[in-house]
Parts: sequence; structure tokens; C-alpha cells
Amino acid sequence: MNELKIALQSLKMSVRTRMQYRVDSLVATLAVFIRESANIIVIYLALLKFDNINGWNVNEMLFLFSLLFLTYAFVVSLFADLRDFSRMIREGRFDRLMVRPRGLLFQLILNNADLMASAGHGTLGILLFLISAGKVGICWDFATILYYLGAIIGGVLLQGGMFIFFSSLSFYFLETNSLREIFYWNMRKFAGYPISIYHKLIQGLLIYVVPFAFVNYFPAQYLLRKPDLINYNEIYIYIAPLVGIAVYLSSYLFWRVSVRRYYSTGN
Repeated sequence: MNELKIALQSLKMSVRTRMQYRVDSLVATLAVFIRESANIIVIYLALLKFDNINGWNVNEMLFLFSLLFLTYAFVVSLFADLRDFSRMIREGRFDRLMVRPRGLLFQLILNNADLMASAGHGTLGILLFLISAGKVGICWDFATILYYLGAIIGGVLLQGGMFIFFSSLSFYFLETNSLREIFYWNMRKFAGYPISIYHKLIQGLLIYVVPFAFVNYFPAQYLLRKPDLINYNEIYIYIAPLVGIAVYLSSYLFWRVSVRRYYSTGN
């Protein structure tokens, strides 16, 4: 309960800090929403012309994207400091966390929520869900709702685990932004589409190396059962939420080992 109180207090402080500059915060949220919406509009217009992408129609594609945006909205609100962790190491700001009577990862998760980016992605994710969820043939009963919520939690943990993993590499290599750019941000761009349209190498990366397929593709397949599911082991759609937990726990263990290698950059 004490940890929960601290978490809520930290969130309250983040909101107050952001609201000191209300116009700037509103513009930042709007900018994120417009930037991401532009990509969706391009895809929507393309699908109006070509009807479908490997059997996925426009509403099914929007549903696929909604999972990606909804999960990232929670990720960027919880793991914002881990997103730029190598910079924190270089500037010596990580030292301040080490003298405080709380766990390092606990402090990083609560330290600096990017609420504006979270609001922008979250609003777009909810909007895409509301547009598509009723048009893709999903029977929304208790089982599917429970699975959907589990998939959201699993997707958040999976991406949060990846942030923790790349942050842990900063204890070995001073600069890791290029690795994160290649293996997270670029792979995330691929994840917006059905992975069955890609070469086998890209599919393998999205399933086994940077498992974004378990964030939205396999959860969507559990609910939609598209024909291209035949290309993969059906067990993937059932274990998708569990993969997120496994990635997070593995990354957490790697963090615990790696943080012991930290040497202060001094002043």
C-alpha cells in the first residue's frame, strides 16, 4: 500500500508539473495525435483503393493499429525515463536515484511520465478501437473481453521489458540509442501491419527476437481468426499475454545483473 501511495503521488506531481504550461501541453498532445493520425489516414486511403492487405480489410487494419497505440500509451506513461536512459547515464543523473531509499527501477518507472505523448497515443488508440471493434465480427463476450484486457497488459509489459533491456545495455555500452532505434522503433513500424506480408526473416524477427507480433498481431488473430493464421503455430494466439510477462521478467533479471556494473560518470 505504501508503494501504491508513492506511485499515485508521483503521478499527481507529474500531472501538476505538466499543467503548469497548459497550452504547451495541449499542443504537444495534439501534435502527437496529428502525427500518428497522418500515418493512419494514408493507410486508410490506400485500402480504399486496394480493398485489403493480404486479406485484412480496412477495419481489421484499424483494429490492429488500435492495439499498438493503446499499449504504447501506457508504456510511455510508465517507462518514459527508460526511453532516454543512456542520456541519464551520460549526464550522471542516475547517481541521484542510487542514494534514495527506493528501488532504482521503481523510481525510474514513476519518475517522469510523458503524459502528453500518452494522451495523444491513447486518444488515437481508443478512437480506432471505437471505429473498428463493432465492424470486424468479434463476439464481445466475457471470454473475449478478458483476453483483450490480458493482451493489453501483456503488450504493455512486453514493450516495457524491451525498454528495460535496452536501458540495461547502457551499463555495458555508453550509447545505445542506435540499437534502440533499429530494434525497437523500426520494428514497431513493421508491427502496424499483418506480419504475414513480410519476408520470413522479418517475420522471425517480429516473433522471436523483437516480439512485437505478440503485442497486436497474435492477439488480433485470436479475436479475428484471419486465414493467414495458418502460417503460424496456433498456440501463439493463446500465449500472447504470457509472452509479455516473460519478456518483462527476463528483462528485469537482466537489469538486476547489469546494474551492478554501473560506475558513476562523476561530475
